[in-house]
Amino acid sequence: MNFVILDLEWNGAYSKKAKKFVNEIIEFGAVKTDEQFNIIDTFSMLVTPQIGKKLNSRVAALTHITNEELFDSNNTFTHVLSKFKKFLSDSVLLTWGTSDILTLLENHKYYLGEKKLPFLTTYCNLQEYCEHMLGHTDKSRQLGLSTCAQMLSIEVEGLELHRAFEDSKLSLLCLKKLYNSEAFLEFIEVANDEFYRKITFKNTVIYDIKNPLVDKKEFYICCDKCGKKARKKSKWITKNRSFRAQFKCNKCKRDFEGRLTFRLKYDGVSVDRRIVEINREEKKEKRKGIFAKTNKTNND
Repeated sequence: MNFVILDLEWNGAYSKKAKKFVNEIIEFGAVKTDEQFNIIDTFSMLVTPQIGKKLNSRVAALTHITNEELFDSNNTFTHVLSKFKKFLSDSVLLTWGTSDILTLLENHKYYLGEKKLPFLTTYCNLQEYCEHMLGHTDKSRQLGLSTCAQMLSIEVEGLELHRAFEDSKLSLLCLKKLYNSEAFLEFIEVANDEFYRKITFKNTVIYDIKNPLVDKKEFYICCDKCGKKARKKSKWITKNRSFRAQFKCNKCKRDFEGRLTFRLKYDGVSVDRRIVEINREEKKEKRKGIFAKTNKTNND
């Protein structure tokens, strides 16, 4: 079994044809390894844009790719894709997170009119695997590639980050540090219909408290210092797509705001809990301001 770790760079461009913005791929970078994760082949190609004629300034600054390089490469997406398909062959495809595979699907549909990748047989979300191995449980904050490398004490000096080929190599270094054969096999998926339904499912934030998917039993907050369930001091309100209320931890003698975010995902509803500290001095000043405003109104 061989593995191909793919990384893509893309540029947001408005398509008159599709009447929407498209994440147009501008670079493919990949490494192919054997079962021991020794590199046996590499792939690196720029893609000449056909939708956007000029790179977004942020993308240009991040990747250091120039418009001249892209147009001089004279490679259409379909041309580069055909070469990548041969490079991939029957290997397991890995990407860091789902952004790259979704962008590949988007471009494949735009240029070839197909919603699936007929050359893809097996896939692994390397970000998800590394999060699992590191015990990263905060689903509201995904683990970035550079952050993962830092956590694993991987030296990134000399690597040109935010370039497709270099990022694919860095992904490989993270995998090698965290590799466990039994655990890794559980993250390899067959690219069947269920896989496409899962990967293209759009997570949705639920902020209507009357929604039947909102479980009222989840409306609690535990103190992040002592772990005890905190006492609710106010009603729940909806603000910025989250539910919020004031809490007090009787054990720690601290006040804070608790925030709940309900997300509908492919495999069910998840609940993210956050605690925001309340500055007592700010709270006093705010009360003084309200009191002064009330007195002024009464006097008027």
